[in-house]
Amino acid sequence: MRGVVMRTPGDVRVEERDNPKIVEPTDAIIRLTATCICGSDLWPYRGVEPADHQVMGHEYVGVVEEIGEQVTTLKPGDFVVGSFVISDNTCEICQAGFQSKCVHAEFVAQIGTQAEKARIPHADGTLVATPGQPDDDLIPALLAASDVLGTGWFAADAAQAGPGKTVAVVGDGAVGLMAILAARQLGADRIIAMSRHPERQQLARYYGATDIIEERGDEGVAKIKELTGGLGAHSVIEAVGTQESFMQAVGATRGGGHLGYVGVNHEVKIPGIELFFAGIHTLGGPAPVRRYLPDLIQRIWNREIDPGKVFDLTLPLDQAAEGYRAMHERRATKVLLSI
Repeated sequence: MRGVVMRTPGDVRVEERDNPKIVEPTDAIIRLTATCICGSDLWPYRGVEPADHQVMGHEYVGVVEEIGEQVTTLKPGDFVVGSFVISDNTCEICQAGFQSKCVHAEFVAQIGTQAEKARIPHADGTLVATPGQPDDDLIPALLAASDVLGTGWFAADAAQAGPGKTVAVVGDGAVGLMAILAARQLGADRIIAMSRHPERQQLARYYGATDIIEERGDEGVAKIKELTGGLGAHSVIEAVGTQESFMQAVGATRGGGHLGYVGVNHEVKIPGIELFFAGIHTLGGPAPVRRYLPDLIQRIWNREIDPGKVFDLTLPLDQAAEGYRAMHERRATKVLLSI
């Protein structure tokens, strides 16, 4: 089969890889219908993380081809959406709603789903079948549920977005945009998007942003406080992962407010004294997407939400290298790879 491999930072190729096979009785083999490039894939692409012939990809939808003898909730022919973290969905941590910290947790990035096929361990706990075979126009939306929508939803949930709340979203990438969608769906009264890019501002407003702030850092914090009577936002979502963005998010959260952080951070150091005196609730990390998948799939199936609009460039799998370049150069927010 064909699959994307990052040989070294910046060197992305589509190569022949072995077809996956059932290894454990809880496995499923899926033929992917679509996959995509994540903002977190740019960290190794830019050399921030190591890359040495690394298989790529952790977002995926497709059709079940084969199942292990212990798989009970799926059958060949089912169209499925999977989380970017493997989970059994039965351990104590999964049952508490944190499937991304499952005792069997494994990042799908190690499997590499920018490919034609994939072996998904703990299929019953990781994959969710759709109500039927989706129309083609629903596939991008379902693909978004695999990571960015689920991650944005977790961020909004962690930040306690809801009626009567003002929500501020730090980050205008795909996850930030999905967090705006989630905050709107959860009933937030006001949603402030922090963005400097006109095309992303337009999409932010489509998904429910009521205000746009272009300032960053201390200036961005001051602007949020200006819009909130000097108090800061009730709910703040951090969807970038840099030192500046994280401290901006902390500073923008009012006393007693909630900060949901989902940006994969690199060398972020939080001054303990600042967090202490901020007096806020914090929750974040790798999103337990599996917790939200049944609900998100149904909302998409009913056409209540369209997260698929976050994909602004579609390329065939063979042109994955161009997709990486487009996202690296900010010519695309998120690239869908068709198979």
